[in-house]
Amino acid sequence: MWETTTTPPPPSSSHFLSTKASTGTHLQSAATSARCPSLIPPVFTIVAVVVKPSLARFDLIRGELRSSNGDDGDKVVEDCRVRAMTYVSQGKQHNDMATPENIIVGSHVWVEDPVDAWIDGQVTRVNGHEIHVKTTNGRQVVTDISKVYPKDTEAPPGGVDDMTKLAYLHEPGVLHNLAARYELNEIYTYTGNILIAVNPFQRLPHLYDTHMMEQYKEAAFGELSPHVFAVADVSYRAMMNEGKCNSILVSGESGAGKTETTKMLMRYLAYLGGRSGVEGRTVEQQVLESNPVLEAFGNAKTVRNNNSSRFGKFVELQFDKNGKISGAAVRTYLLERSRVCQVSDPERNYHCFYLLCAALPEVKEKYKLGSPESYHYLNQTKCFKLDGIDDGEEYLATKRAMDIVGIVEEEQEAIFRVVAAVLHLGNIEFAKGPEIDSSVVKDEKSRFHLNTTAELLKCDATSLENALIKRVMVTPEEVITRTLDPVTATASRDALAKTLYSRLVEKINISIGQDPNSKSIIGVLDIYGFESFKFNSFEQFCINFTNEKLQQHFNQHVFKMEQEEYTREEINWSYIEFVDNQDVLELIEKKPGGIIALLDEACMFPKSTHETFAQKLYQTFKNNKRFIKPKLSRTSFTIDHYAGEVTYQADQFLDKNKDYVVAEHQDLLTASKCPFVAGLFPPLPEESSKSSKFSSIGSRFKGVLEAIRISCAGYPTRRTFYDFLLRFGVLAPEVLDGNYEDKVGCQMILDKMGLKGYQVGKTKIFLRAGQMAELDARRAEVLGRAARTLQRRARTYIARKEFISVRNAAIALQSFCRGRIASKLYEKLREEAAAIKIQKNFHRYVARKSYRKIKSSAVTLQGGLRGMAARNEFRFRKQTKAAIIIQSHVRGYLAHSYYKRLQKAALVTQCGWRQRIARKELRKLKMAARETGALKEAKDKLEKRVEELTWRLQFEKQLRTNLEEEKAQEITKLQEALKAMEVQVEEANSRAIKEIEAAKIALEEAPPVVKEVPVIVQDTEQIDSLKAEVESLKALLSAEKQTAEIATKAHLDSDARNEELTKRLEDAEHKMTELRDSMQRLEEKLANAESENQILRQQSLAMTPPEKPVSARSKTMISLGLPENGTATNEENKVIPDTTVSVPSQQSEIEHTPQKSLNEKQQEYQDLLLKCISQNLGFSGGKPIAARLIYKCLLHWRSFEVERTSIFDRIIQTIGSAIEVPDTDVLAYWLSNTSTLLLLLRQTLKATGAASLTPQRRRTMSSSLFGRMSSLRSSPQSAGLPFLNGRMLGRSDEFQRVEAKYPALLFKQQLTAFLEKIYGMIRDSLKKEISPLLGFCIQAPRTSRASLIKGRSNANAAGQQALIAHWQSIVKSLNNYLKTMKANHVPPFLVRKIYSQIFSFINVQLFNSLLLRRECCSFSNGEYVKAGLAEIEQWCCYATEEYAGSAWEDLKHIRQAVGFLVIHQKPKKTLDEITRDLCPALSIQQLYRISTMYWDDKYGTHTVSSDVISSMRVQMTEEANSAVSSSFLLDDDSGIPFTVDEISSSEKQLEAGELDPPELIRQNSGFSFLGQRTE
Repeated sequence: MWETTTTPPPPSSSHFLSTKASTGTHLQSAATSARCPSLIPPVFTIVAVVVKPSLARFDLIRGELRSSNGDDGDKVVEDCRVRAMTYVSQGKQHNDMATPENIIVGSHVWVEDPVDAWIDGQVTRVNGHEIHVKTTNGRQVVTDISKVYPKDTEAPPGGVDDMTKLAYLHEPGVLHNLAARYELNEIYTYTGNILIAVNPFQRLPHLYDTHMMEQYKEAAFGELSPHVFAVADVSYRAMMNEGKCNSILVSGESGAGKTETTKMLMRYLAYLGGRSGVEGRTVEQQVLESNPVLEAFGNAKTVRNNNSSRFGKFVELQFDKNGKISGAAVRTYLLERSRVCQVSDPERNYHCFYLLCAALPEVKEKYKLGSPESYHYLNQTKCFKLDGIDDGEEYLATKRAMDIVGIVEEEQEAIFRVVAAVLHLGNIEFAKGPEIDSSVVKDEKSRFHLNTTAELLKCDATSLENALIKRVMVTPEEVITRTLDPVTATASRDALAKTLYSRLVEKINISIGQDPNSKSIIGVLDIYGFESFKFNSFEQFCINFTNEKLQQHFNQHVFKMEQEEYTREEINWSYIEFVDNQDVLELIEKKPGGIIALLDEACMFPKSTHETFAQKLYQTFKNNKRFIKPKLSRTSFTIDHYAGEVTYQADQFLDKNKDYVVAEHQDLLTASKCPFVAGLFPPLPEESSKSSKFSSIGSRFKGVLEAIRISCAGYPTRRTFYDFLLRFGVLAPEVLDGNYEDKVGCQMILDKMGLKGYQVGKTKIFLRAGQMAELDARRAEVLGRAARTLQRRARTYIARKEFISVRNAAIALQSFCRGRIASKLYEKLREEAAAIKIQKNFHRYVARKSYRKIKSSAVTLQGGLRGMAARNEFRFRKQTKAAIIIQSHVRGYLAHSYYKRLQKAALVTQCGWRQRIARKELRKLKMAARETGALKEAKDKLEKRVEELTWRLQFEKQLRTNLEEEKAQEITKLQEALKAMEVQVEEANSRAIKEIEAAKIALEEAPPVVKEVPVIVQDTEQIDSLKAEVESLKALLSAEKQTAEIATKAHLDSDARNEELTKRLEDAEHKMTELRDSMQRLEEKLANAESENQILRQQSLAMTPPEKPVSARSKTMISLGLPENGTATNEENKVIPDTTVSVPSQQSEIEHTPQKSLNEKQQEYQDLLLKCISQNLGFSGGKPIAARLIYKCLLHWRSFEVERTSIFDRIIQTIGSAIEVPDTDVLAYWLSNTSTLLLLLRQTLKATGAASLTPQRRRTMSSSLFGRMSSLRSSPQSAGLPFLNGRMLGRSDEFQRVEAKYPALLFKQQLTAFLEKIYGMIRDSLKKEISPLLGFCIQAPRTSRASLIKGRSNANAAGQQALIAHWQSIVKSLNNYLKTMKANHVPPFLVRKIYSQIFSFINVQLFNSLLLRRECCSFSNGEYVKAGLAEIEQWCCYATEEYAGSAWEDLKHIRQAVGFLVIHQKPKKTLDEITRDLCPALSIQQLYRISTMYWDDKYGTHTVSSDVISSMRVQMTEEANSAVSSSFLLDDDSGIPFTVDEISSSEKQLEAGELDPPELIRQNSGFSFLGQRTE
């Protein structure tokens, strides 16, 4: 039971006691002891009690104590559960008892039963105070009316989670509610702010997993189903919010589950105050792992429990200001020390002894241990092993737990040495010595154990022997040493063993570090309850005294809670009496004169005995009503405790109260050479050696009923206005018709019924005891009259219905008789008509048969004649066809033979011709082979030249792009000029030839005699010259020498002019040749460069070519956008001719201009790209621009094919910086870009299988001999540009996929991770936005009963509108995110996945809330949720299947659950119909929980039938037996529900296409390639 309060404890709480197990002296009040540390923090907050399920099964026998006999004959009486029941029933007979006015015939009541304690039945007769009851098991019971209790017939079949909601607060009502909930596997029940836990005796992991902790974290108390986590959470929140310390008290009988409950409390508090991500051993781990250690040394097998705690435990958890665990302290007290030496069958000693005996052989040999049967302290019982427990494994588990707690290896070794020493100590036996009252070690076996004990404790064996058999008495005159007899020596041995073990346990308890600066503390106390055995000694006296103290505080606390509620409701209240056990406490602890004071006084006198102590008690308390002297005993006394009478045997009271450490034992172990053992016995002041303190806090089930009794003493029945109107509104229908306020309506009903003494609070009605029963009786009368009215109307209806049925039957009989007569007449007429029809058909049949016979004969005759003619025709045609076939085969054979001969001749001719050509080719190859040496030498020189030009190629490529357009234009101009010059040369050449021929002709035709020759005047200058020359020659030849010289001069002039024309022609031809050679060299160099680039891409990037001055012979060629490894791109390369002929000055200027560093140029392009993509570039044609820009740049720069580059990391960093701001629009934008870029990479990249293989150099052509010889076989276009032609002239099918290197593949993986991260951020953002709204959507608003019954739906409509508003807010959030993702062109596949997970999240949250909160499992709440789900469904239709997908199906659990809530005929449904048709997605556990929690607040319908409930329970049991029990709650999946393959398959093939460059890079020539289409 857990109870919460914020009030400080009463003054008597200072008397709570603590136990110092190390000192072990007499009991002393803590109020006068300064050494007693307070176990209870300043605020007493939580009280806990757990019970066994036997209580819930009514396994009670009132009025007597039940006992069970052990093998040793000892009767172990169960604790005073029964006496508590009797006490409560006797103390509150005036509360909710049956009275003659309330009990009538037909009333349902509870009566006593000798077997089941209480059984329900119905009153059959009332005779004064004697009533007759027919019970549910068919028996007739006659009893007094004062011994029955009214039964609430309208109580939920599954019970209530808070027993303050019960209509009748009495014993059978409480027990029946616990039993009903236990049958439904509900082990927790509230009583106000108290929690009762019923031990299920099985593992229920789903009730205590992390998911369940999350549900109860920060949840309001009572909002969810009762749970131990709720109590721990309230304590933690009170500590954090109010700054007050708290305690949680756990109590109950043995086997009730106290220890397990304590573990769960500590686990939840460690969960709340734990530090996530802390490395090493944390304090919370130490707290949790301290349990196995404490159980090993403090738990043992008892008759009731295999792991019973034989001590009280108080765990003090210390928290810092942030609510994190900063320290802890574990304290144990009331350890059952006698168990070390005395064990009864079939129990066991403490677990640690058996664990050590089951350790590894080397460990046992180290401590000289054997089997447990060989040790006196263990073989007193026959039980040495536990079923299903391996002590060897438990030993290893204990050592691991000790490591986690912080016990170092040296201390662990010392601890187990002490445990082994205790076992050996128990085997030391003593025999009578030579002197009187002396003793010695019995035999060699005992001597061995004595020496082993001394060896383990590291003390002297002789000193140990003397400490066991001798005592030293110091007197003022001398020191006297006396010996002990064997019996006393054995007692001394046992005392040493008990003291040694108790101090060991105390030492282990202080292993966890404490935080002295902590101001916030939560204590968890595990204490057993009231004890009563056949023989009760000093231990039971201390435990029961502690329980008396606790009960007094508990009663005062509950009484104060009642007063606080009355004050909160502002009602008048008077003093409430409750059972006060102050007289028992004064009997025990009063000073002077109490039992403890008399015990201390007796211990001070050496001659005092237990008999004198008992006589002193008899004399002192002979008139005390709480003290009873047994008749047949001289040393026993009985105390009437709050839970019943307990008889104590005072035989060992004095010895146990004087249980101090023997001085010889103290001196022996203090002088031990083992620091650990010596630390267990520090030197103590003499005055403190005889004092000890006890502290014990506990409670039991009796406290719950006493709390209820106190509640009954005031106003035991309290109902909210809504619930009161809902139950008793039928008593005053006019109140419901008047639409009054709930408070006014309740008061009008009470006034009408004439009740007195009730109180009307602010939110509740408070009724006196018995008034609820009176109202129920009045209500039963009203309902009875209404039932009789309904019966009268029903009987009238049945009689009228029967009359109408008889009348209709008579009419039907008359109709039948008349019908039979008419039927017979009709049958006769029908027979006559049938006879006529038969005759007609027979005549027709005969005539038709005769006709068919004649027709058949004619047809047969005609067929035979026609068949004969057809066969003759067929025979003729068959012969003709055979002849034709024979002729065709003969002709075909002749033609085929001719063709074969012709084909054979052609093949012979072809083979001969091909042989001749092959011989010629062989001769050519042999000639070429002779030139191989020269070619090889030329080739090597060429390769060296290529190596020298490699570094120059980088600079040449850098200039190529800037000069491409200009050089292309220049080449075109030069080609046009060349063609024009060729034309001019040809024209000039033809003219010169004509002139020479004309001149020759003229010389030949010139006569030897000089004479005038007429010359035709030509238009051109050349013709005139020739004419003049001819005339001069003619004059020379004809007349005189002068004329000949003139002719010779003219001839010379003509030769000079011819030479000038010839020279001009040769110059033009030379220029043309140079241009052609330059173009060829550039083509060859380009081919070499492309081949070299492929080699350099696979080489190490660390090799940087040396910087050399650029020579004048280098040809300029540049490719912008070089990757960082210096390789060139092949995509944009163009052939550039040498321009030295036309533009030598420009060429020289370019070659001598200082070149910019390639790395800086590349860095500039990368910076521009990153700056560009950091902006929102938008979309083009539904495709993100940024993704396509990145893709085209990386593809153009060939970054995918390099083995080292930083561009990928920089792009990833840019994307990461962009999504740091949690803006949905930004996240959607980058989700679209990353998905598009990832798909483009997936289409382009392929992993290389052997990226590290050594590349083979491609032998390329140059201007050397090898290059020129190669050019003879192919044109420059085919020989010089093979790669360029393949890259640029349409060979796209070969280069669509790029072999990616490691950086590219890593970039692809990083991009995938970013895609998943952005997806998760968008999904989680939407979850966070709608999560607060879901809490409002699961719970329908409450409305007044009057409005609910009469249909006045103002408040109801407002509640519906409010709920719909929350659902509409969710729809609005869904729609906003959809618009954002549509605007950013997020792939529909990803949108569908987001909404699928969001709907799954909504399904999990709503469905789990439905299962955890009973108020949500109502009919009206189902209607509200169904209306909200309709809004979601409407949005899915609006979003279309393209974006919503199958998200609606992810709500199947909540849809089916809500559909089940709103159906009206639940009792008529079978389990098969429910699981197959209504709720196929729900498990049996979930259906069972909904069915048992369902309640109809609107129409009053019932849940499914009891048979269906039973079938569900059977299936749940079978599932629990066949597999591990799973949680009935749903889990939310926050993983990534897709792969890149799924995205790729869902989207069509992407193309980068042409891209309009952004404004930032549009004017930069380095990005001019963006406008080209990428294959």
